[in-house]
Amino acid sequence: IEQKTTSRNPRSTVGTITEVYDYLRLLFARIGQPYCHGCGKPIQSQPASRIIEQLEALPEGTKVQLLAPIARGRKGEFRRELEKAGQDGFVRVRIDGEIMAIEDAPALEKQKKHSIELVVDRLVIRDGIRTRLADSVETSLRYGEGMLIALVDNGEQVFSERFACADCGISYPDIEPRLFSFNSPVGACPSCDGIGSKTIFDPALVIPDPSLSLADGAIEPWSGRETFMYRQTIGAVIRHLGADLQTPFAELDESVRQVLLYGTGREKIRFVYETPGQSRVVERPFEGVIPNLERRYRESSSDDVREALSAYINTIDCPDCHGSRLNRAARHVRVGDLSLPQVTAMPLRDARDWFAGLRLSGQQMAIAEKILEEIQARLGFMIEVGLDYLSLDRTAGTLSGGEAQRIRLATQIGSALVGVLYILDEPSIGLHQRDNDRLLATLRRLRDLGNSVIVVEHDEDAIRSADWVVDMGPRAGEHGGEVVAAGTLAEILKSRTLTADYLTGRKSIAVPERRAVEEGHPMLGVDGACEHNLKSVRARFPMARFSCVTGVSGSGKSTLTLDTLYRGLARAKGLKAERVGRHAELIGADLIDKIIDIDQSPIGRTPRSNPATYTGIFTAIRELFAQVPESRSRGYKPGRFSFNVKGGRCETCQGDGIIKVEMHFLPDVYVHCEACQGARYNRETLDIRYKGRNIAEVLDMTVDEAAEFFEAIPALKNRLATLQHVGLGYIRLGQQATTLSGGEAQRVKLSKELARRATGDTLYILDEPTTGLHFDDVAKLLEVLHTLVDQGNTVIVIEHNLDVIKTADWIVDMGPEGGDRGGEIVVTGTPEDVASCEASWTGRYLKGCLRG
Repeated sequence: IEQKTTSRNPRSTVGTITEVYDYLRLLFARIGQPYCHGCGKPIQSQPASRIIEQLEALPEGTKVQLLAPIARGRKGEFRRELEKAGQDGFVRVRIDGEIMAIEDAPALEKQKKHSIELVVDRLVIRDGIRTRLADSVETSLRYGEGMLIALVDNGEQVFSERFACADCGISYPDIEPRLFSFNSPVGACPSCDGIGSKTIFDPALVIPDPSLSLADGAIEPWSGRETFMYRQTIGAVIRHLGADLQTPFAELDESVRQVLLYGTGREKIRFVYETPGQSRVVERPFEGVIPNLERRYRESSSDDVREALSAYINTIDCPDCHGSRLNRAARHVRVGDLSLPQVTAMPLRDARDWFAGLRLSGQQMAIAEKILEEIQARLGFMIEVGLDYLSLDRTAGTLSGGEAQRIRLATQIGSALVGVLYILDEPSIGLHQRDNDRLLATLRRLRDLGNSVIVVEHDEDAIRSADWVVDMGPRAGEHGGEVVAAGTLAEILKSRTLTADYLTGRKSIAVPERRAVEEGHPMLGVDGACEHNLKSVRARFPMARFSCVTGVSGSGKSTLTLDTLYRGLARAKGLKAERVGRHAELIGADLIDKIIDIDQSPIGRTPRSNPATYTGIFTAIRELFAQVPESRSRGYKPGRFSFNVKGGRCETCQGDGIIKVEMHFLPDVYVHCEACQGARYNRETLDIRYKGRNIAEVLDMTVDEAAEFFEAIPALKNRLATLQHVGLGYIRLGQQATTLSGGEAQRVKLSKELARRATGDTLYILDEPTTGLHFDDVAKLLEVLHTLVDQGNTVIVIEHNLDVIKTADWIVDMGPEGGDRGGEIVVTGTPEDVASCEASWTGRYLKGCLRG
């Protein structure tokens, strides 16, 4: 059970992954009660007689066409159905919205979805029409399997024998499972096609500072234009609307702001464009800022233009379905007192409680009993592994690797298999100690069912809970690869391994002397943070101190620290940042001169990226090889030693060292390049040697080997020393970036920043930097972070590791729970302050850690 995110597909959600959504669809289809979206009353079945009465009551002279749907959003050619309809006497048919003679029907594409309705009758409402109308309605309902579409003048009305509002005339299609599927055209919101969101040019990004006037450049995408065209255009629009260019945008009338953003429609405006020597008058509608940006983005063939415009694009909930993904009919079917979108938006713990308290009639319970058992069991499994704060509509792409792993684990528990070997890679990542206890209980349950569970883990509680421990070492990389101890916990503790040293207390991470945070100490922070589950949070972080943001999973740590504080400060410093989390005010942006977010994203997404290229070490190595006498005599420049440039690289594999063989319907096969044997360079380049090593052999060195090899080269020695300092002495210089873990990638980035000249007043933000680290590696990392603070920098870390938390100068503890029950600051202060707070989950676990 790996940690990779389950799916980046926006249609994939927690509910679909765990199959809970399938049971919910079935539940709502079988016992759901539709409600009219017009009057809100329950919709009952509508018999044919009622349909006839409604059509007969139309004004005299109304033209009506009665259609019988035989296919609605289904794939196929439908040749047999159309042939049978012709044999039954039907003459006309509507295919995908176009009415035509049956004999003129085109061949339909088999893999495309089609909607087909037979034209049963065309008539005009008048006296004496009832008999004909009744026959045609009954025929339509028979061929349409209970459904009928009436084209009244230019409008369309759907009738169903089963569900229709007697007061409003609003009718719903059959209540079937696919009506509740956002992957089906029958159930998907037509506006967003079931995605639940839309990508738009966001007015908040187009007008980032509404306090500016139009004359001062309030419209940011147009503020840098060198021509007078845009200024004259805005001036003409403002004059036409009777407003003032000097008025702050926020103080303009709402109608004026709407015209500026979205245009005048068909209304024309007189534009006078004056250039030296001539004046030109044009009368035309004003396009509007946002439609103009949309058109330029759509029509531009320049990647640079599209990238520049993408800075003003944002993703919002679909305004029609409000992010629920379902169409209007599906959103208005309820079980109990809730609709399907309302159920899927609830945190899992609340959803479980709601289902447990659901009261159904005898017949409904008989139908739904088995469905409810399956739903509650699956919800229970996810809650057991600490995911109670998630909701079923949470998209898979927003899940962390640890969350995705635990969802798959919960699915396995639900399968109740016996005799299975489960292997998990660091399932405790991203878990608070409280949630980690739940996870360990779940793993023990899997074991007790009769399964074998192997966990790759650094967490102390996990190690102490294990029946058998295999300790690898003695060090990392080429200095490891051996089993240094194996046995029960008691046997491991008797060994002299590095792991045993920390478990027994022979080695430990000491609590450092606190750096005081006095009253009036300079602070960074944010007021009124209310993004996602944050509840108008007021947070402060002391300058030149080491701060930790803690709290149970889903409590709002990343939303506060990354989405709001980091993005807000980055935007304030003129850096390009994604949408900033909603907040009232940013505090202390003037106190820092640089902000660096060191996350766990890969340092490169191709095999060509490696630690040497990312940190700049490779540039210095290539320059060094270019200075070798043999290189100079041959005229080789630094570019000769790059495997990304023609000349020095092996052209057979184009510098990859491997060749990909496409196998079409089988997985691609990668083989070593026979020409260079994986070295990446041609023979002439490999002839050049520095101290007996060629460029390929240097890239194959570990950081520790390279540090000794280049000891006399200051530019290389210092950068290699920083990699060693963060505990990466075992990785190879040319190791493919795609093979580095998230924690290793994060430490490579940290080493790159450490190698820069220290300026002080820099803010470093790290998200769970201890991911994948052994106790000894955590100690090394803390040494680095505290060194940064000693140099006058500010470090903020999102962390669950108690060894890191106990060394912090300042803690901001989020909670008290996850999801909608979180989003508040429970306590702030020193670790001792947090440990004394009874309301803090972090404090309860930290208390024992500080005491120890």
